[in-house]
Amino acid sequence: MNKIFKYFCSMHCMLAFWGVIALFVSIPVSAQNYPSKQIRLIVPFPAGGSSDLFARTIAIKMSQNMGQIVIVDNKPGAGGTVGIDALSKSPPDGYTIAWGTVSNISLAPVVYTALGYDPLKSIEPIGMAVSAPFLIAVNQSMPATNLKELIEIAKKTPGTLNFASVGNGSLSHFAGDQFKSLAGIDIVHVPYKGVAPAVVDLLGGQVQIMFDQLASFRLQLFQSGKLRALAVAGPTRLPQLPLVPTAAEAGLPNFGVTSWAGLIAPKGTPTDIIRRLNSELQKALGTKEMTDLAMDQGLKVSGGTPEQFSEVIKLEIEHWSLVVKASGFKRD
Repeated sequence: MNKIFKYFCSMHCMLAFWGVIALFVSIPVSAQNYPSKQIRLIVPFPAGGSSDLFARTIAIKMSQNMGQIVIVDNKPGAGGTVGIDALSKSPPDGYTIAWGTVSNISLAPVVYTALGYDPLKSIEPIGMAVSAPFLIAVNQSMPATNLKELIEIAKKTPGTLNFASVGNGSLSHFAGDQFKSLAGIDIVHVPYKGVAPAVVDLLGGQVQIMFDQLASFRLQLFQSGKLRALAVAGPTRLPQLPLVPTAAEAGLPNFGVTSWAGLIAPKGTPTDIIRRLNSELQKALGTKEMTDLAMDQGLKVSGGTPEQFSEVIKLEIEHWSLVVKASGFKRD
């Protein structure tokens, strides 16, 4: 009996020993072989837009460097949440990643009561790619030539000025609500189904104000005088519009809204694969093609570590939670 017991004990110990060895050996082998097949990059917006353009350019650069195709899969819908929901339900093996933005990562969980994913529990940040401060823009018929004058006009005529957004619950919607609160004014929100119709009506005078990034307006509209930028809702001025002051310089120091985007993966994706993807993202962002594209669109190449991106996501969720709560917004 003792011999049999000792035999099984020795066999158990041997199997356990080789099991541990296999575990440690398999991890670096897996990392070394990654990627062994094409990677799917979910872009939760329609093809042809600014997000799609940047994501596709990054995908091309990463494909060239990694030796495997990074294929873009457009999954638009519900403000970009459909694509992120698909990501959260994908295998955490590094072969499905997504283009996450402030809207579908940090704002959506605050706005949607029945969101299919929790950004803090469902995703692994890979790295921020680009960011862009919002502009406070008015049409050429508005007499205000600076932020102070706009606020004065709004205070004298409460409820008569309208601001456009790209939709209920969007970042441009809550940028306007935050501005109203900080400036102590009453302006009316007019939601549109996307950027194009909102800008068209801003140009036509149906609405007087809009909050969004430069890429949404296009630089030519400011250069031609059809639109007037009163302030940049960020820490520094835009190189494309060097004469436009920041909101702080214009007298509203606490008003800041930044749009950002980056790569994310499903929760549970191995750390070594996240590090590899982050490294490839940094290489792509460091190319002249990416910096030129960012400059043309009024964006800033961001970069950074997964941990830094994670911290941004957490802080933005906290910030927009307060703004949405203060606005009293209820999703239909």
